[in-house]
Amino acid sequence: MPAVPPPPHADPPDSPGYPAAARTAPTLAALDAHLVECHACPRLVAWREDVARERRAAFRDEEYWGRPVPGFGDPAARVVVVGLAPAAHGANRTGRMFTGDRSGDFLFAAMHRTGFANQATSVSADDGLELRDIRVTAPVRCAPPANKPTPEERRRCAPYLARELELVGAGVRVAVALGAIGWQALLTTLAEQGWEVPRPRPRFAHGTEVTLDRTPGRPEGGKLTVLGCFHVSQQNTFTGRLTPAMLDAVLLRARELAQA
Repeated sequence: MPAVPPPPHADPPDSPGYPAAARTAPTLAALDAHLVECHACPRLVAWREDVARERRAAFRDEEYWGRPVPGFGDPAARVVVVGLAPAAHGANRTGRMFTGDRSGDFLFAAMHRTGFANQATSVSADDGLELRDIRVTAPVRCAPPANKPTPEERRRCAPYLARELELVGAGVRVAVALGAIGWQALLTTLAEQGWEVPRPRPRFAHGTEVTLDRTPGRPEGGKLTVLGCFHVSQQNTFTGRLTPAMLDAVLLRARELAQA
């Protein structure tokens, strides 16, 4: 995945307001070009680049991506999966969301079983994996230390998720939030985009299902269903808190809703 320059209208990459300019990206390709040059969060920039230099022993001969990671999947998806952030030695290494680590192995295997992916494995950005009618993304695009982005980092990165959802378009019928942070970030973004998110906001839980309407008067119309799912982290999959059958059930429900 080669690096590409930011679009001409972008602020300097080291500007704190840099992600906000992403709201004007005209296409997903322009958004990705803008994203991969972002240096807005000093702590995350230092971490992702340190990891890319030092590398894990198992990957010491590989060149790490070490940059923000774009979303991946069908540009006309009816289902969007929202995670948390790239893994230090997964997407931060490969340059593709959920690719190259055990969380991704678990997720893409489930997508293959449920008909969303053409293969069950995800090892590199050029391994031939294709997603059909589904897209994976995250509210934070740089690998954070201890997998814990700060609230300020999450707020600063929010325009990328917002613009990506806008560019994927009105065809999206279902959003699957992996974990509480993905759930909170997604509902915040959807409320800002004119969806009627209940107050108080629904709490995250595995299997939670919330159907949203557009705010009256918005021309887009339509409904969007948000599904909650435990994150595919090893803490959940290794302990049995999230099983393959549980994830399959969420994805099959997403497919059912998207085709209704």
